[in-house]
Amino acid sequence: MKNILLYCSMAILAVLAVTSCKKDTRSLNSNIGSVSTLNLPENGANIDLKDTSVTAVQFTWEPASAEDGGVVLYEIAFAKEGGDFSAPIYKVISDGAGIQPRVTITNKELLKIAAFGGIEALSSGKVKWTVIASKGTNRKASNVSSMIELERPAGFAEIPANLYITGSATEGGEDISKAIQLTQKEAGVFEMYTSLKAGTYWFTDQQTAGGKKYYVDGDQLKEGDNPVTVSGEAKTHRLNLDLNVAEFKSLEVQNMAVFMSAYNTEIGTLTYQGNGTWAIASMPVEFYQFSWGRDERYKFKLYTSAGVEWYGSANQNNVAPAGQPASYFYLLPTNDSQWDYTYKFDPSADLHNVKVEVFMKAGDAYTHKVTVVN
Repeated sequence: MKNILLYCSMAILAVLAVTSCKKDTRSLNSNIGSVSTLNLPENGANIDLKDTSVTAVQFTWEPASAEDGGVVLYEIAFAKEGGDFSAPIYKVISDGAGIQPRVTITNKELLKIAAFGGIEALSSGKVKWTVIASKGTNRKASNVSSMIELERPAGFAEIPANLYITGSATEGGEDISKAIQLTQKEAGVFEMYTSLKAGTYWFTDQQTAGGKKYYVDGDQLKEGDNPVTVSGEAKTHRLNLDLNVAEFKSLEVQNMAVFMSAYNTEIGTLTYQGNGTWAIASMPVEFYQFSWGRDERYKFKLYTSAGVEWYGSANQNNVAPAGQPASYFYLLPTNDSQWDYTYKFDPSADLHNVKVEVFMKAGDAYTHKVTVVN
């Protein structure tokens, strides 16, 4: 009898659940109209990406309507001039996390769109765009599209997935198998911290002979076999290469310091060790005594030939490091605030010496390590 009652109860609950689900489904209204008018840029507009004053372009359209008056989300899609939007070459969510009937697209993104659209460096070509509206699972592409013409500056049509530096001036020397990899910050954009001594260097997309070679001509990056000559004593540099626009930048890095917030001063200087690593073997640490307790906050200052840069935590207000994930120690560009975006020394560091290491090399997140030594 008990089993019969149990089965009956379960059956009744199942029916109620199904009924409830059906009611919830019927209450959802995802009916929307499609975007019928594209406003800016005007159809056929020319956008000169060689013009340094063009930092971004705004795309706008008339909003789509929702049957229930609710929120409609938008996504802009691009296609080649003779293509369609079944497989867009690029898509961007509109401003306001998809809510606004507009989107601001940066020069760098437009350069990618031009490349994906088959437009070669130092030439112009056309791509078209449209807007996809959505509500829930209902997506509606506009039945209208607009054309824009993009003028592309110098850059490379084929962007390598990896980039390396090699040559007698580099830390790896002339052995191509020891070429040092750069960090890819985003598609086509590479960075590295390294030392260069008297000799020559160039860049390549492989750690073997036969790869594509790139060389530097002033602030431009070019493809070919024409190594750069370096003279004088070895110096540490940050090298930035943007293959999307064939741009090269080199900045001398002088040293890195540990800044302790409570003292509002540096408490130790790290020296470059090679392979994108800085270290200080033994640095005394003494927490600052406030009325409420001892303060242990710190971050980093990077001294360059262009001035000081600050590196710290992703968190504006941090906790103690014990038990935290590896990301706790990641180094990110930050501001010069005395207290914000700092890390905290482990309590065991107070009144002891520590070893501090900073790692800014390819293949890993920029990070650091603190070890109590005595």
